[in-house]
Amino acid sequence: MLRGSFTALITPFKAGKVDEKGFQQLVEWQIAEGTHGLVPVGTTGESPTLSHDEHKKVVEICVETAKKRVPVIAGAGSNSTEEAIEFSRHAKKVGADAVLHSTGYYNKPTQEGLFRHFEAINNAVDIPIVIYNVPVRTIVDIQVPTLARCRRELKNVVGVKDATANVARVTQQRLTCGEDFVQLSGEDGTVLGFMAHGGMGCISVTSNVAPRLCSDFQNACLRGDWKTALALQDRLMPLHDALFVETNPGPVKYGAWRLGLIASPEPRLPLAPVSDATKKAMDEALGRVGLLQAKAAE
Repeated sequence: MLRGSFTALITPFKAGKVDEKGFQQLVEWQIAEGTHGLVPVGTTGESPTLSHDEHKKVVEICVETAKKRVPVIAGAGSNSTEEAIEFSRHAKKVGADAVLHSTGYYNKPTQEGLFRHFEAINNAVDIPIVIYNVPVRTIVDIQVPTLARCRRELKNVVGVKDATANVARVTQQRLTCGEDFVQLSGEDGTVLGFMAHGGMGCISVTSNVAPRLCSDFQNACLRGDWKTALALQDRLMPLHDALFVETNPGPVKYGAWRLGLIASPEPRLPLAPVSDATKKAMDEALGRVGLLQAKAAE
């Protein structure tokens, strides 16, 4: 079920409020473009600055709009275990297919603390759990033996979103967690190597603006057509790079706005609107991939 191209959805705002209609339209467009799955209220969805009510509403809209056409992995992470459980219970209640949980950012837990955090969530809510390992943001790295322990001892832990950019981890985790353990890349630039090492898909930032190409790329990888996958990765690479010249999701929200997918590119403070240099880099990347031309031809 959890395979292929999953979009780490942006959360569109209008005049500082969540643009609920705009978000619903974005979800519909993603599904129409072939996205294999959706991930609302992750880092790209600006979850740290959404209120609890906004967070839950965005998950509800995503689930209701998707109507089980594609799986929804609801962001439910928090550095408070009780809050993470609350978000997980809500996701389960409204019909999400799985939840995504980050490691304990800011608290800087030990490996034992990480295990106990995931254990508490596992024991509180019966829903598939995907662990999100992103040390560049959380400082904490969930090490391979800890991930294997979670897989072995916690029945709901089904996979990992690995944003370490270390493709050797994929093989290490596959050998310790099993062939059926779902490994999704969280880093677009290294996803080709990730898939070659035995990955099953990607939770992608780029697929917010290029869902069809990202889906085609994943389909090629999953059928072992590495020549096609390499050609698509080469085509997408300028966009992968441009999307991270400033803190995510500033560039991707600008790109989505530039393509007419959302009404406003505004992020929520403390993130600021992207610089003119970033806008130029994004315009160039969107042009090189062919997305601006496709938009103009509509």
